[in-house]
Amino acid sequence: MRFIKAFLKILLGLFMVFAGFNHLTFAREEFVAQVPVWIQFTPGFTDFVVLASGVVEIILGMAMLALWKKYAGWAGAALAIFYVLIFPGNINQYVEHINAFGLDTDRARLIRLFFQPVLILWALWTTGGWQTIKLWCKSLSKK
Repeated sequence: MRFIKAFLKILLGLFMVFAGFNHLTFAREEFVAQVPVWIQFTPGFTDFVVLASGVVEIILGMAMLALWKKYAGWAGAALAIFYVLIFPGNINQYVEHINAFGLDTDRARLIRLFFQPVLILWALWTTGGWQTIKLWCKSLSKK
């Protein structure tokens, strides 16, 4: 089981680095189209959101690849939180009927929405991020 978790963690890390690279290069326009309309203040700001999220994805992907034992839970928890934060973009793509990433039907866009929880669970399960989130919540409740 440990080998499977390690393999899936590496796979997710590589996926995140690749996705982040796509934000910064050839898929940039598709990511711009996915930014929720309620935060598209100006074209420049929208582009900044795409570029910044791409950098964050690369950092989180590298953390998934590099942080093995002691800090892996932090990387997984941070990635899970990131997935929650970008979920409105996926909802926006569905609600606004935006064709991007080969998702050109409402059905395809709806199916994609169900993959976000899978990514969240994947990040938490492969890194032990559950424990990190529990510790964060416990420390917040003491304040």
